[in-house]
This record gives sequence, structure tokens and C-alpha cells, in this order.
Amino acid sequence: MTSSKAPAKADDLLDGLDPEQRAAAVAPRGPVCVLAGAGTGKTRTITHRIAHLVRSGHVAAGQVLAVTFTARAAGEMRSRLRALGVEGAQARTFHAAALRQLRYFWPRVVGDQQWDLLEGKLRMVGQAANRVGAGTEPEVLRDLAGEIEWAKASLISPEDYPAVASRLQRDIPESPARVAEVYRMYEQLKTAASQLDFDDLLLHTTAALEEHGTVANEFRDRYRCFVVDEYQDVTPLQQRLLDAWVGGRDDLTVVGDANQTIYSFGGASPKPLLEFTRRFPEAAVVRLERDYRSTPQIVDLANRVIGAARGRPAGSRLRLIGQRPDGPAPRFGEYDDEPAEAAAAAARIRELLDSGVPASEIAILYRVNAQSEAYEQALAELGIPYLVRGGQRFFDRREVRQAVIALRQAAASSPEGELADLVRRVLAAVGLTEQPPQGGAAKERWDALLALVELAEELQRTVEGATLRTYVAELEQRASAQHPPTVEGVTLASLHAAKGLEWDAVFLVGLAEGTMPIQHADGDERAVEEERRLFYVGVTRAREHLSLSWALSRHPGGRRNRRRSRFLYGLLPEEHPAARVARPQPKSAAGKAKCRVCGGPLMATMEIKLGRCGSCPSDLDEELLARLKDWRVERARELKVPAYVVFTDATLVAIAEQRPVDHSALVAISGIGAGKLDRFGAEVLAVVRGAS
Repeated sequence: MTSSKAPAKADDLLDGLDPEQRAAAVAPRGPVCVLAGAGTGKTRTITHRIAHLVRSGHVAAGQVLAVTFTARAAGEMRSRLRALGVEGAQARTFHAAALRQLRYFWPRVVGDQQWDLLEGKLRMVGQAANRVGAGTEPEVLRDLAGEIEWAKASLISPEDYPAVASRLQRDIPESPARVAEVYRMYEQLKTAASQLDFDDLLLHTTAALEEHGTVANEFRDRYRCFVVDEYQDVTPLQQRLLDAWVGGRDDLTVVGDANQTIYSFGGASPKPLLEFTRRFPEAAVVRLERDYRSTPQIVDLANRVIGAARGRPAGSRLRLIGQRPDGPAPRFGEYDDEPAEAAAAAARIRELLDSGVPASEIAILYRVNAQSEAYEQALAELGIPYLVRGGQRFFDRREVRQAVIALRQAAASSPEGELADLVRRVLAAVGLTEQPPQGGAAKERWDALLALVELAEELQRTVEGATLRTYVAELEQRASAQHPPTVEGVTLASLHAAKGLEWDAVFLVGLAEGTMPIQHADGDERAVEEERRLFYVGVTRAREHLSLSWALSRHPGGRRNRRRSRFLYGLLPEEHPAARVARPQPKSAAGKAKCRVCGGPLMATMEIKLGRCGSCPSDLDEELLARLKDWRVERARELKVPAYVVFTDATLVAIAEQRPVDHSALVAISGIGAGKLDRFGAEVLAVVRGAS
């Protein structure tokens, strides 16, 4: 099947790519590392690279294996490759690829009947916990299951688990020794039942390739070219499988962004991405920094969010460059309580809907799933349709199953006519009316059926000669990959679930200390920095409208003792009412300076200098501090004075924490008087702007 839009020549594939995307697409076979910032067109780049390699004759389409981390992303990649006229290239998740390979090679490497796949492990983990005397409460079992997944993804056996968990100070529901007992018993029960879990798919496939030469040779003869998306989130187990796939070859393209590493809790690490050029010194490295997704206002905010990160390795320092026209400034909202915050978000969403923004182009993103309830209620009260990601799967819905059966039966008779018209005619018999019903469950069913029509319209536009049979095959492939079409409704999702998605309007809610960053991350710098990256991922999901909000109390009438997230300091506009505590305040009537974070009195000299309590979180920009010190060295040399005469270390630290944007903010820092402001103020502000 050939796309009506497929380029005729390999060179035509490069039309419309920017210089960096083009460089990645045409890089010769061999190791290629694409450092791709959010919104920079990495999927477009990947698919054009694959298509260019195929069209140029470097590799056959069937010899390409592209892997990513979600079924949706894999489905999107397949759709784009098809639109480019590339048929036969495999685009799958790690687990889907491993399952396919393991089923094929199982008779040779095991010999007996294939083992069943364990869909969910909680029940068996519960049996294992009960046998070894561990807790069996639902929360404990979920934590135990997650810890087993982490251990297997990290290639840690039950025997090694206690020592590793103790060294890493894992936050676990039982002692390391007891968790190891549960882990060991779980593996024994699973093996006795002849079952595999999802991690076993990777483990067994890796073993088949490492331990059976004929299997490895057959696989490597079939697949010659490998592409790995979201490489910053690869686990040690996935990396080992990738090494087994590639063998001693180097025809490997990896794409990732260390600024978006948000799955460390599951064993993911950006280390393979950051060390790729050490492993392959001859690798071509391309940096994608032109952001085509978000307005410059959102891009600027995103850069400031990630620019404040501590300990950023060199390979992660991508700075997005907005390519879209200007848009509205991000909105910030502080509310008395969570219901008020949710009501305000719903009211603003109603305004966006009335202005023409589709509901499917709006998302509310939160840190934990439990936060969704208030927003579901607020949207329902205004009659706004919504979908909760992680709820019932699209293809499992009753009306969708009925529709697919009807479409399959109709396709068997090979009817003639335009594809979209045929689909609409078939779906009319199972409930698709010309006009939508009024709200509720009936409207949700109608929206699901309409999404099937819209998918038919998309297929008709992109695939020449698409028939009803083509369409049914597409539906079955999407159902297998859990790649549903778009359904009209506001999306409610956790920040983790939003990875890889984008909307015209995004509401980041619940941005209070204890929720963002999450409370259990406090005190662990690495965990806090991962929370910052998660916040960055949320910001970069928005194309045009971005709202950020927090509540001072959980319940109406409750104590207003919450503080907004530390990640918001330095982001609010000066005129915003909540920004007044973002930097040092004038001394109170009692003559005491106040903390810019919590508003409490400052007593110690260093606290007054920094403008915050010693117990309040630091927001030090280490890269800015380094630049300030370099500037100070140069000025001290010019003036022939010791460096501390220009500014002390403490004053530079205060500047690097507070990142003043004007003279009034600069002079508010203790130690910067009128004289130093006149002499050095413009230069310091220039350094701050250059590092922000």
C-alpha cells in the first residue's frame, strides 16, 4: 500500500526539515545520537531518517527495528512511516518487540508449550507476601510489586537485592531482607505456574540471544538497523536487550533528552544517552533545540524551569529556541483551597471552549492521580466533557467493540464508496446519530463512535485507495497496540502519563510544596531534581495556553499554611500578588527581615544575606554562580583589587539563588548598596540574563 503523499525520491524526504533535523536524517549508517529537546520534532526526524535510509538503499524496510516506550508512540511512528511510503519497518515498544521474538524462538530455546503472560502481578505478589509473612494490604502489595519491577529492570536478583536496596536507601514497605523473600517467592510461584511477567519478556529474549548462537545469528541477519526513541529512559535490562539485538554492530540511532528523565523510580537512567559518545567515539551527534510546539512565552518559562536545575551534565544542557509566533503569557493562580482552584480551572476551560479551543486540545495535569476527583467534579458541574487517562481503555468499551464487529462484517462484503461515508453508514446502525445527545454517558458513547469516523477520514486522506478492509485492519492493529483515536473531551492525567503528549492548553495544578515536589522527595537532591524535570515535562506539553496554580489549603475553611512549589520561585511576574514573597521583604516594624520563601523572620547574618531561612529550600543556579564568579575575577583583575572587594561569595550565592531581573530586585539583596549598584548593577544583571 502506498501513501498518496509519499515522496518520489529520497531527497524529497528532506523537504521541510530544518538544518539540524536534516543533518540527523542524512547522517550515514552507524552510530548517531540525537539530543532532542521537547517540541523539536524528534518523531518527524526519526521517521524521515528511517525513510531516507530505505529510499537511499542503505537498508531494506524490513531490516529496521525502531523501539520506543509507549504503544501510542509506536503507533504514531508506524502511521508516519506509512505516510512516507515505508512499509515493513517494525516500530514497537521494547516489550512488544520482545514478546514477538520470544514467541518465535521459544520452540528452539525452551521446547515445551509456550508460557502464558501474566497480565497483572498483584495477586501473585500477594500470595508470595502471605507465604513469607509480609504485609498484604493493597498499598503494601502495590509497593512490593513496584519494587520487584525496579529490581528486575535494574538486573538485581533476589540474592543481591538486600545489599543494593540498603546501599541506595530504597523507600520500601518492608525490610530489604523481607522484600527479597517476597521477590524470591514470587519468582518461584510464577515459574511453577509456567507464567511470565512483562519483565521476563525482556529477560528471556536477552537470554535467548546471548546463549543461543543460531538464534542470535538469525535475528541479526533479519534486523540490521536499530532506532531507539526516548533513550534517556532506558533501564539496565532494556539496554542489555538492546546490546543483544545489536551484537557487535554499530548501526544504531538513539534519540533522547536528559531533561525529560522522569522514570528513575522504575530503574531508568540517562547514563547510556549521556555516555553514548564515550561508547561510540565516532558517533554523529545532532542537537535539536528549535521548539515548534510552544509559543516563545512558554519556551522561555520552560528554559527558566530547567535552567534552575542543579548538577546538570553537559549533555543535558539543551536550551529551547521558540519558533512559533508570540502567544499569551502563562497564567499563575493562587487559591484559598483546592475546590476553589478546581472551580477556577473549569471556568477558564469554559472560556477556552467558548473561544473555539476543542475540548480534546485541553488538559489538566497533576502530580498524583488522587487529585483528579476535584477537577472531575468541577468540570461536570459546568457540563464539560472529560476523559481520565488510565481509565477504561478505548477499545474495551462496549460500544467500540460492537462497532468493530459491525465494521468487520461490513468489510467482508467489500462495499463500494468513500471510506468515511461507509464507516459513518455502518456506525449509524450501532448508535451514531447526526446530532450528539445531551451530555452524560450517551454523549460519551457518541463521542467514541465519532472518533472512529474521524480516524476513517484521516486514513482516507493519507492512504491512497484505502478500503473498509484497510480500515478494519488499522483498527485491529491499533487495538493490539492500545493506540486509540482522539476522543473529544478535556484530558485529566498525571504528569507521568502526559509524557509524549501535547495540547493547545495545559493546566498544571496542585503546585504546592509536598505535592510538587512530592513530599517523600524532600531531603533527597536527586529525587527533587527528578521532580523538577517532571514539572518541566508538564510545562512543555502546552502549545499556546499555560496555567499554573496552587492552593493554600486542602479544604474550604482549612488553615492556609501551604506554600507554593519551590520550582515557581523566580517564575511569577513581579506584578503578581503572590510574587511579593518571592524575594526579600523590607524589614518589619520590629526591625526583622523576612524569609522570601516562608515569610518567617530572619535572624542569622547568612540568612539575611540569602533572604531565606536556613531550613527553607535553596534554588541555587550553579551555572549562573559559575558565570558570576568568572565575571568577578575579570572585574577584580581590572580594578586590581581582591575578588571579595567586588562581591563576597555569599552575595554571589544570593544573586544566583534569587536571580534578580532589575535594579530594585538587585538592591534588595543584602550587601548590594547604592554604590555597588551604580558600579556593577548593569553588568550583574547582564550576567543573570545571559544565564537564565
